[in-house]
Amino acid sequence: MEYSHDDTGLLRQPVGYWSWAAYKATVGRTRAALAGIGTTQPQCWVLEQIARADTAPSRAEVCRTLEGYLDTGAAAITSEIDETVARGWVTEDAEGLLRLTAEGRAFREKTAVLQRELWEERHRGISDEEYLTTLKVLQRFIHNTGGRAWHE
Repeated sequence: MEYSHDDTGLLRQPVGYWSWAAYKATVGRTRAALAGIGTTQPQCWVLEQIARADTAPSRAEVCRTLEGYLDTGAAAITSEIDETVARGWVTEDAEGLLRLTAEGRAFREKTAVLQRELWEERHRGISDEEYLTTLKVLQRFIHNTGGRAWHE
């Protein structure tokens, strides 16, 4: 691949622009691929949170975990949970506990395959060491600017 600038020029580039451009490209590609199989990224998050839980999580627990993902917000996550229920992927009992249905487990596996393919696509030509350094540098930028970010 050809870089936008030589090393000297790259050192003068603004991280805000490049982190934004990386976000737009990565999230845009992910969301387009998921739309291609009939779902949204937040619906995948919901399915994943329920599947990973040791015991059936409540709607409130899932909302608390996911509402900060990409600034989605509680109202949007609630709507996405409703959609997973409407599609028959998730059931919600009288106590508000969420469980995957057989159809939901099968669809989650389909999204997991796609997510693995997208991971491989994004990481092509990037070593684990480079990826680790990138995440550490981005987290340092967040820390240095007084921001807060946490995933999972």
